[in-house]
Amino acid sequence: MEEIFGYFGALLIGLVLGLTGGGGSILTVPVLVYLLGINPVIATAYSLFIVGSTSTFGSILNYRKGLVEVKTGLKFAIPSLIAIYFTRKFIVPAIPEVLFKVQETAVTKDFFIMVLFAIMMMLASFSMLSEKRVSVSKTEPNPIVVIIQIFMVGIIIGLVGAGGGFLIIPALVFMAKLPMKKAIGTSIFIIAINSLIGFTGDIGNINPDWSFLLIFSFISILGIFAGIYLNKFINEKNLKKGFGWFVLAMSILILTKETLF
Repeated sequence: MEEIFGYFGALLIGLVLGLTGGGGSILTVPVLVYLLGINPVIATAYSLFIVGSTSTFGSILNYRKGLVEVKTGLKFAIPSLIAIYFTRKFIVPAIPEVLFKVQETAVTKDFFIMVLFAIMMMLASFSMLSEKRVSVSKTEPNPIVVIIQIFMVGIIIGLVGAGGGFLIIPALVFMAKLPMKKAIGTSIFIIAINSLIGFTGDIGNINPDWSFLLIFSFISILGIFAGIYLNKFINEKNLKKGFGWFVLAMSILILTKETLF
């Protein structure tokens, strides 16, 4: 039964990505870990492939609608993809299995990743629930500061295996001064590049189950096609708010499960 719910989760991941332009990827790791029983470190690697594959198809559809700024996307993608690749290739494998002990309780690598992921989910939910619009600054941001910020976003994405759309979209609006619809479309393009290249950093460290990955990704891709189609009929603001509450509840459940059980 959990496996059926897991594959339904794949459809939901793509559906939400298609409907909102982001957010669905935040579900991938919890679905893989809690419904399909995959190790958290492996799950973050699988998540990058699934999110990258799904976002690639979303990017193609958005590009045809004129909602992807390719040059801007590449400028933002290059610093973050370097950080993601470096994180997956070197930082994640270097994290010890037991970080430290509190009396007799060991704080493990898996625990650290899931708690960090839950915190990122919570931040994503706050972003979705916020009524404030992301405003465009009239002053030009310092390019060095921008590169450092994007690089740090890449490290976070690399650690938790999520797309990071809730971090990328505000950056595109504030720093690149893109209108919101183009920021969402360009964000999916960046997520596709970052996630797939980030996954290549894992290939030497894990032995992927390709048949599972391709089936799960295919279902998620069906979801993004459905989501983009349904986007015409659903109020995006209400959808994001409802999904924001769902993500907040999920983050609390993960924190509770990891810390109390």
